[in-house]
Order: sequence, then C-alpha cells, then structure tokens
Amino acid sequence: MNSIEEIYNEARSDKWFRWFAVFCRVALAASFIPAGYVKIMGERFTGLPSNNPLGHYFDALQLTGYYYTFIGIVQIITAILLLIPRTALLGALMYFPIIVNICVLTYATRFAGTRIVTIMLLANLFLLIWDYDRLKHILPGKQRKTVAPAVKHPLRKRLRTLFFGGCFVVLAIIIIGTSYLFEIGPGSAEAECRNQCASGKNPAACEFFCDCIYKQGQSLDSCLAAFNRSKDIRQSGTK
Repeated sequence: MNSIEEIYNEARSDKWFRWFAVFCRVALAASFIPAGYVKIMGERFTGLPSNNPLGHYFDALQLTGYYYTFIGIVQIITAILLLIPRTALLGALMYFPIIVNICVLTYATRFAGTRIVTIMLLANLFLLIWDYDRLKHILPGKQRKTVAPAVKHPLRKRLRTLFFGGCFVVLAIIIIGTSYLFEIGPGSAEAECRNQCASGKNPAACEFFCDCIYKQGQSLDSCLAAFNRSKDIRQSGTK
C-alpha cells in the first residue's frame, strides 16, 4: 500500500500529470455544456433518426418535459464544477454516474459513438483517482498519513512513460476491440447500417436487419433476433 501511495504522490507532483488532469476536466466539461444547453432549450439532442434505437430513446426522453430540462441543468452545473479547480472533485463525482449510465446505454443500443463514451468514462475515472488523497477519507479501511515527495524521484520519468504509453495501448484496445464486439449494429443512419452489409458474411440477413430497424421501426432486440434467424436459415440452406 505504501508503494502504491508513493507512486500516487509522484504522479501528483509531476506537471505532466497535472496538465493531463486539466485536459480531462476541460474535455469532459466541453462534452456536457452543449449537451446540457440543447436540453435546457428543449431541442432534440441528436440527429439520429427516430427509428434508430438510440434516436428513439432520445425522442422519448425529450417528451418527458421538465425532466429533460432538469438533465440539461445538471449537465451544465457538472461542467462548471469541473472547470473550477476548487470544485473539480465534486464535478467528477457528479459526472461519474451520468457517464456510466450513458456508457451502458450506448453499448446496449450498439451506438457508433461507444468508443468516445468509453474514453470519457476512463477520463472520469482518472480524475477520481487523481483526487484519491481527498476521496480516501470517505473510503472504508484504516487511512495512513502520506507525505508528498520533496525532491524529484527517479521513478517519475519511468512513470510518465508507463502511464502515457498505457493510455495509447488502452485507446488501441478500445478502437480495435469494439470493432469486433458486435457482429452487426444499426449505425447512426440507414446508409451507415447498409454500408456494413457488403463486407459482412451475411449481406442478405444484414439488409433484412436494416429494413427491420429503419423501415419497419422494430426494436433492436426483435431485429437482432430476426437477423439471427435469417442468418441461420441461409447458412443451413447452403449446406
């Protein structure tokens, strides 16, 4: 535990990590300000078509009245708190349950922007870890007093390399991993949905899936079930 806190204190005292924390705060705040403003103004949040599973969700959300406005106000407040150094931790704490909810939603609806939302979640986790020295007082277990390093530690340069190198590895995993996570997805528009059919293993079943989503307006689960049935029928017919 002492070695982990020693690494933590080294990172806290390093300007590269401090600037990265500022970058994460500004980036996360910038993502919430326009999203919150649109909701406060009562406008449609996304350009996704209504037959898209996520677009259908946002259409329904917009019809909830002042709840829709409330979400926008909370997002704006959270963004402002993140931008103020003294309240950044409170902003990160408020941001976390919101971004977890959004992340689960994007995976559930197979949204094309899932990668970006996943990165936002990881950035939020970094900010929470960054303020561990303040959060640890509300965590279970016996807390030990730690002293920040007074001089530059030889571990610091290696720590930078490991951390920022690890960030690139994580980004690569997210980009490549999510490409193979789902066999098919609705995309952000009908054209995007159909574009994946030509390169897929079951073009006809894929076209049937896109028709189910965008022409018939069926739910994602029912269209996926129909896609799997159509795929199985065609595979058995070729044997």
